[in-house]
Amino acid sequence: MALTTEEKSEIIAKYSQAKGDTGSPEIQVAILSKEIEKLQGHLGENKHDSPAKRGLLSKLAKRRRLLRYLSIHNEERYAKIVTGLNLKK
Repeated sequence: MALTTEEKSEIIAKYSQAKGDTGSPEIQVAILSKEIEKLQGHLGENKHDSPAKRGLLSKLAKRRRLLRYLSIHNEERYAKIVTGLNLKK
């Protein structure tokens, strides 16, 4: 369920704040969202894959923490990433 280098590069190019930016919360949230999407597809076919379920839950929790951080520190960037990824507020 790992992302390919090309997929990560596309996400980084789309959500980076400046050249060389690879660790901003927006990029981390976008990468986690793509990984979550892939894991959900995998779990649709493999319902009893408990380690994958655990990984999904940890990725969801991490994304939730990053989104909470953004909502507290910069609401404009939070709103932009939520609408860009079609996430619930």
